[in-house]
Amino acid sequence: MIKTGLGLHKKAKKVIRKIEKSYYSILLINKPKIFCIGLNKTGTTSLKQAMLDLGFIIGDQHEAELLFDDWVRRDFGRLIKYCKSAQFFKDVPFSFPYTYVALDQAFPNSKFILTIRDNPEQWYNSLINFQAKSFGNGNIPPTVEDLKQADYVYKGFAYDTLKKVLNVPDDKLYDKEMLVENYKIYNRTVFEYFNYRENDLLVLNVAEKGAYKKLCDFLNKNPMRDDFPWENKTSINED
Repeated sequence: MIKTGLGLHKKAKKVIRKIEKSYYSILLINKPKIFCIGLNKTGTTSLKQAMLDLGFIIGDQHEAELLFDDWVRRDFGRLIKYCKSAQFFKDVPFSFPYTYVALDQAFPNSKFILTIRDNPEQWYNSLINFQAKSFGNGNIPPTVEDLKQADYVYKGFAYDTLKKVLNVPDDKLYDKEMLVENYKIYNRTVFEYFNYRENDLLVLNVAEKGAYKKLCDFLNKNPMRDDFPWENKTSINED
């Protein structure tokens, strides 16, 4: 009886999920996509909360993270299909190089938001503190073994994403000079790609005064508050 009950529960959840997808597909007809393409640790969770408050349908982040291996192969087919399920998306793999190019081609007239920090060093410190808190087992920064044993999405996901995105030796995973340069290069390539397309790209520092209104103006939405909500400072998906 217990197995039967669990089986029925799983089937019910699948049915509900299908109904939700059908409902969202109707809501999403003719609505543009909005992609946050800023690197992780640039206020993306606060942006997500603001977008939720403004009424946007948010993509399931876990589903997107499961497509990491597709990104490694530069195969965006399943990601494009996944993006039809919602309106706003952020973090892995949207914060990786090449992704925004594929999405820009797949979804014409979409909006892109590049979240940034006050400066590259602030971003670096935030990244190190977050990774140490989430995966470090007391080590600042985490060791390679810490990352390989961290069980988020799957065991070793934290190592795979850092290693394969940066494409560097294990002893360089947290090299400050390298990471700061990576931050600069990524942002610069986004600027260059969207050059002369100011209506398509918003560069946003959620900590700056007036940033929330700047977002609402970009999306043609009425502001619901004065500033951004600051979310999840201690969770694994923190800003």
